[in-house]
Amino acid sequence: MSPQSFAQAITEAEQIIRSAPHVRTEQDLAEGLDYLAGSIKATLHMVWAYDRDFPFFAASTGPYTKLGLDNPDTLYFHAYIRDDAEYVVTGRRGTTADLSFQVLNGDYSPSRSPDSLAAFDDRDIEIAADGTYELRFGPPRPDAGPNHFTLGPGAAMLLAREVYSDWQTERPGEIRIHRADTLGSAPPPVPVDRMARRYEVAGKMLVSRLRTFLAFPEWHYLNLPVNTMTGPRPTPGGLATQYSSVGHYDLDDDQVMVITVPVLARADAPYHGFQLGSMWYISLDYINHQTSLTADQARVDPDGKIRYVVSERDPSLANWVERTGHRRGYLQFRWQRLGRELKPDDGPEVEVVAFDELPDRLPYYERQRVTPQEWAARIAARQTAVAGRMLG
Repeated sequence: MSPQSFAQAITEAEQIIRSAPHVRTEQDLAEGLDYLAGSIKATLHMVWAYDRDFPFFAASTGPYTKLGLDNPDTLYFHAYIRDDAEYVVTGRRGTTADLSFQVLNGDYSPSRSPDSLAAFDDRDIEIAADGTYELRFGPPRPDAGPNHFTLGPGAAMLLAREVYSDWQTERPGEIRIHRADTLGSAPPPVPVDRMARRYEVAGKMLVSRLRTFLAFPEWHYLNLPVNTMTGPRPTPGGLATQYSSVGHYDLDDDQVMVITVPVLARADAPYHGFQLGSMWYISLDYINHQTSLTADQARVDPDGKIRYVVSERDPSLANWVERTGHRRGYLQFRWQRLGRELKPDDGPEVEVVAFDELPDRLPYYERQRVTPQEWAARIAARQTAVAGRMLG
């Protein structure tokens, strides 16, 4: 095996992109080729970071390696593990809205999602007064402390998610991982045959990654009526403290989708975010456009509700969520670090109206108005915040 096998996989991956059923315009194809470039980068990164004996946390997604309707508010990290070893995770809790951990028994494939063997947030661990913590993941131990978590059979990946609600004020924490019995030693040099094998694995992963996340929306989104959203429900994949509401849209440029949702108490949901996604099942440009909003970023109406205005045309409203040329796409709400189960009336109400009807149909319309200067300030704040926490 050699790098040639990876080159062949890239050719196959390009055909997957070009033949995707939703490719209808030059923009669709251009974004698909950009998605391909990010996927190539990500698969090489993941395969070269695959070391279960000397692991480290690697960034799972980012602005240039998008995957699986990535949340613009989340930093994702992963490390590969084995179920018969013990791993030590140390860190310092930042000020973000949520910090959670999840153990999976594999990776995503075109036919199935991996099983979640454990999922919890930092409310389930002991954290010192200075914010530091130490967690242990491994086989059962009779002397296990409160921060020990048993790895179930087949445990293969540890995920960590750090979630922001206020991009301007919340600060990231620190996180590290090592295998308990290898710290202080070094792995042997990688022989030529194993290095070549990495290219083969990366090629298979690249093709599988693209096929998987083109199939995934068929399971969870596209079987729903268009221009609707589900009620809040536990997020698939075993995230114990997260609910979501999903849907897909198809709108003319003179149509607007108004999505109304109540703001929950902090004790019930300290994180509440909404985003749009492209048909490639990845986030839209959240750096230079307002294609997502958290409850902290949105302008809340006097009745305690947020009214998102999903539109191609600029309505000069604070809660405008930009389609950026995407006639079709995905809709996603997430509520995290929940303090209670969510009910149907905690979720969104969706209405499609004509653009010119907004002043008459949108409650508190005048209160939501923004000037071009105010809008530019909102975009500048996004750009500055992402530059500070999502270096790609």
